[in-house]
Amino acid sequence: MSKPATEEATQSTQQPDPQRTAIDLSQRGGGALETSHGRTSIADVVVSKIAGIATREVSGVHDLGRGSARAFGQIKQRIPGSSGPAVAQGVSVEVGETQAAVDLDVVVDYGVSIVELAKSIRRNVIISIERMTGLDVVEVNISVDDVFIPGDGSSDQEQQAPSRVQ
Repeated sequence: MSKPATEEATQSTQQPDPQRTAIDLSQRGGGALETSHGRTSIADVVVSKIAGIATREVSGVHDLGRGSARAFGQIKQRIPGSSGPAVAQGVSVEVGETQAAVDLDVVVDYGVSIVELAKSIRRNVIISIERMTGLDVVEVNISVDDVFIPGDGSSDQEQQAPSRVQ
């Protein structure tokens, strides 16, 4: 036998349906960081890493970071026991309650359309951050700091001194 409509309405207001809540929040497209069940905070470093990975996924991006940051990153990688490449190198973010803004310093491969590359980077960064965090990305600023030209002495292999032993 079914319950009276008033009883169903009372129960639905007292205890939110987890499936309905998840659907409603995902349909809102952001702001899913606070629900009746609690609050989720996302650190700046999390958004920085997501943005860095999303940027590196785009074909035509050679590296991230300005010259000195890249040089420091290469030195750090050669130290035994250090972690891999700095995922958030060249990425600066500002994270608020429901929004995020991203600034990127990129090195592009020679021959790539910088305008098209910037569009692709923006699209990938926005999609990745919004999908993974629920934050609304309000802007992605891209600064192209260099162009990588193969054979001009700026590759990692060419910067290493030749081995003295075999």
